Amino acid sequence: MISKLKLMDFRCYGSFSWQIPQQGAIILGNNAQGKTSLLEAVCFLLRLQSPRTARPGPLAAHGKQSFGIRGELPGQARRILWTPDAPDLRVNGEPRKDQRSYLADSYPVVWMGNDDLSLVQAGADARRKYMDFLGSQWHPGYRLALFSYRKALKTRNYLLKHRHKDRLQLDAYTQQLALHGTELRNLRASLLALLVPHIALAYRNIGGREEQASVTYRAAEEGDLYERLCAGLDRDIRYGQTQNGPHRDDLDITLNGRSAAQFASEGQQRTIAISMKLAQSSLLTEETGHTPIHLIDDVFGELDPTRRVAFLQSLPADAQSLITTTHLDWLHDTPCPLPAFRLEDSALNPA
Repeated sequence: MISKLKLMDFRCYGSFSWQIPQQGAIILGNNAQGKTSLLEAVCFLLRLQSPRTARPGPLAAHGKQSFGIRGELPGQARRILWTPDAPDLRVNGEPRKDQRSYLADSYPVVWMGNDDLSLVQAGADARRKYMDFLGSQWHPGYRLALFSYRKALKTRNYLLKHRHKDRLQLDAYTQQLALHGTELRNLRASLLALLVPHIALAYRNIGGREEQASVTYRAAEEGDLYERLCAGLDRDIRYGQTQNGPHRDDLDITLNGRSAAQFASEGQQRTIAISMKLAQSSLLTEETGHTPIHLIDDVFGELDPTRRVAFLQSLPADAQSLITTTHLDWLHDTPCPLPAFRLEDSALNPA
């Protein structure tokens, strides 16, 4: 759990410091006050990823080129100084040479937001990001396979657009792509096999019904990946990008054996999405031995009282949870033991 957070030129914060309660906190504030940015800073400190942007540049305050984040955790003091040239990543004052070494001993994180409904309703990209964010915390081999696959994919796509007549080099990267892509798919399949029972249990706990939520992996193509890439080469050259591979794969989400996107109500869909995030938490606890820090961004307004109570009861008792909200009305029917702080003008005070 994180006990202290310091920010410099991060989003709307010029300078910010917060001593975080051990069990977590409720962060109360109007829209555009920076509530989500606090959760985002914790997420970036621990995972070097933001759920709101694919690139770190927008995290810097307006008119700034760099930003800093510091955090204190059990046995660790983490610091990030992000610049356009190269990030300075340190743990206990010692520099880490790259992102992989920085993440090797970091703490797990679960992010929950009011846009999680996209896991069920939106396109495949949201579901792949869900798997990759979880997988990268679950197994170091997953991070490596994902990094290697993305690197090979980027190079192959460049060759398809600009040097497609160099078939020897193109085939070399096709082999690399197939190798790393097959490994990534195998890891995703193994991860999903562990994850599905947790999703089903979380759905029963939140939904309160004997309904069966399930998720299966669907590859973009059948058969050997290298053979499919070779067979589709002319098409790939025509489009200037790779059409087969794990970057096109998807998850099929069902409720009682039927497509959740097509047949489930919005309430059921939202319950499935929450269950998928709670499943991340229980799986990471089981696999890593560390209870994740829960970053929960403005989800209670979309839940009825029964589901709110069930959701809070489903959070691990030893988890540190940081919850943002625009109002505390839901506390009248949903007991929550966390202390509340009001965020106003980039300052936090007890609510």
